[in-house]
Amino acid sequence: MSSVKAIQDDPRDRSLEIPFSLPKTWYRESNEGLSTSGMMLSGLIMVTRNRYLAWPSVLFGFNSLINGHPMRSKDGASGGWSNLALCLSALVASYIPVFVVTRL
Repeated sequence: MSSVKAIQDDPRDRSLEIPFSLPKTWYRESNEGLSTSGMMLSGLIMVTRNRYLAWPSVLFGFNSLINGHPMRSKDGASGGWSNLALCLSALVASYIPVFVVTRL
């Protein structure tokens, strides 16, 4: 009985080969390009306080939130919410010097 099983489990047997096929839903480990660029812009805005770069960063944040696929994310991942929060905080950080009144 074990000799019959050994013949069917032989890795050298070409009749037991199965053609390679990708799964229907593909898991991606990497983030999307726009969400990554939004996070990069948010960091740049917090350092340079450039208000003109803040609005495209917020648009990238909304884009990453809308285009987030829950089946492609890891368990417990917050998805686009953390990216949007970072972009909005960069927007607030860039406009704080406009509203803060300093004494001369």
